[in-house]
Amino acid sequence: MDLGTYLHEKKIIVENTLRDIFTSFHTTPGVLRDAMEYMLFSNGKRIRPILAIAACEAKNKSCDDVLPFACAIEMIHTYSLIHDDLPSIDNDDLRRGKPTCHKVFGDAIAILAGDALLTEAFRVMADDSYTERVNPKIIKQIIFEIAMAAGAEGMVGGQVMDVLYEGKEGTRGILNFIHTHKTTSLIRISVRTGAIVAGVKTRELQKFTKYGESIGLAFQIMDDLLDAEGDEEKVGKRLKKDTSKQTYIKHYGTVASKIKLEQLIDEAIKSIDFLGENSKILTELAQFIGNRVV
Repeated sequence: MDLGTYLHEKKIIVENTLRDIFTSFHTTPGVLRDAMEYMLFSNGKRIRPILAIAACEAKNKSCDDVLPFACAIEMIHTYSLIHDDLPSIDNDDLRRGKPTCHKVFGDAIAILAGDALLTEAFRVMADDSYTERVNPKIIKQIIFEIAMAAGAEGMVGGQVMDVLYEGKEGTRGILNFIHTHKTTSLIRISVRTGAIVAGVKTRELQKFTKYGESIGLAFQIMDDLLDAEGDEEKVGKRLKKDTSKQTYIKHYGTVASKIKLEQLIDEAIKSIDFLGENSKILTELAQFIGNRVV
């Protein structure tokens, strides 16, 4: 199966599962549900849940087992986008080619929609009706790891440093902290989640983790490059807005950033050599992340 077909098929599976999850919101206020759905179903690529599925399938396990966790990660990612776009943080008007959540529903509902998506993600992972196929010890481990990746020690911590150092000189150390926490942590845990559900041993999990870390940092460097050089219509959001932020472009320059991007993709691919033919989709996903234009 070629990567394009794989991405399309898994995106449909993820979105069908997300829609099934939303059928459980029986008494949710209409405007809240509308705001949650507005961003969650706004034509995202579903890279994070697909990475979880691909890692699980690389060990010949069914994607059904990992789907609830993959969808929970996508819900957490979506909450982070809603909050990042708010006037008090990035003050963005566009996301994925359409008005941001707060522009449509107002700041208060956007904040609450993000809060709800984050909270419901953990409800899904703890709900036996979604995760009955998975060993309870594994469920507990994944919930703990996703919380670490998304919270103060992970994505939120990186976002805080991004806010604190906006408009400041900063250092390469600060840049590395922001990039490895704000973006990389959720991509790394997506890969780890798939591998953990598949039941891999410690040594193999370390290799999956290396893959996730490498493509996570590559993803953020590519974001920096797209902001500096991308086409706003293709990317679907306002560009040239990160000149005051800590970016690879600022601290290393465009050429060195592109070299680092290539190195990271190579490292990611080498880290999953042990999978043999089963590494095909993960290899192509790494290459896709390193070459994406949107």
